[in-house]
Amino acid sequence: MKAAQARVLLTGASGGIGQAMVQALLQAGAQVLGVSRTPQPAQAGLTWITADLGNAADLARIAQAADRWGANVVVHAAGLPAFGALPQLEAAQMQAVLQANLLAPMLLTQALLPRLRQLPHAQIVFVGSALGRIGLPGFSLYTASKAGLHGFAEALRRELGDTPVRVQLLAPRSTRTAFNDDAAQAYNTATGTGSDAPAVVAQALLALIESEAAERYLGFPERLAVRLNSLIGPLLDGSFAKHRRQVAIPTPTQGVTP
Repeated sequence: MKAAQARVLLTGASGGIGQAMVQALLQAGAQVLGVSRTPQPAQAGLTWITADLGNAADLARIAQAADRWGANVVVHAAGLPAFGALPQLEAAQMQAVLQANLLAPMLLTQALLPRLRQLPHAQIVFVGSALGRIGLPGFSLYTASKAGLHGFAEALRRELGDTPVRVQLLAPRSTRTAFNDDAAQAYNTATGTGSDAPAVVAQALLALIESEAAERYLGFPERLAVRLNSLIGPLLDGSFAKHRRQVAIPTPTQGVTP
């Protein structure tokens, strides 16, 4: 779909990547309905709806607003970060990350799908992560959420293969925004992890929408690592030793005699 024909419902539109996506879409001629948890100023071509994706009533309200507004493209860009060794993660954090990164986009898609299937052409873009295909030490929770999203997108793409709805996946690598806290930034520096500016991700989204390709992964060597990991994953385990050393895993003490 050409950007000028796109009316894009964009979740996470007020975030670092989201803001860059809004500007790229507007500059390309698209109309945007942004979703944010806090009120945002409108501008030409940009309308906002204030909602919490973790709230069932708000999800229904977003779907209704998108219907009235005439959305024909949905971009699921909202999400929560998660970095740290598994013993350091709180149960509430784990539930919140899985809710935001996986369950919310699934439920919102389910609510939007009946109308999208009635359109001559529609697209759903899930913003995943290279970590959805490459499990790194310190990102077990985040990887689980994005791997689930990738699997959902792949299955849904095949499920809707004979309908007017195209399902797509955009998988950035690390991006230079406040999404990564100081600990994650230090990890990326110590391990030599590459990163992109938000504008790079935004332009990749625009290209993906216009190409209608199934998937787009960003960055090298991340794109290569995704391919290799899908083929010889266990053989790559040793190559992540330096990543493992950057994650402080508490030594178990239960049942140990002093």
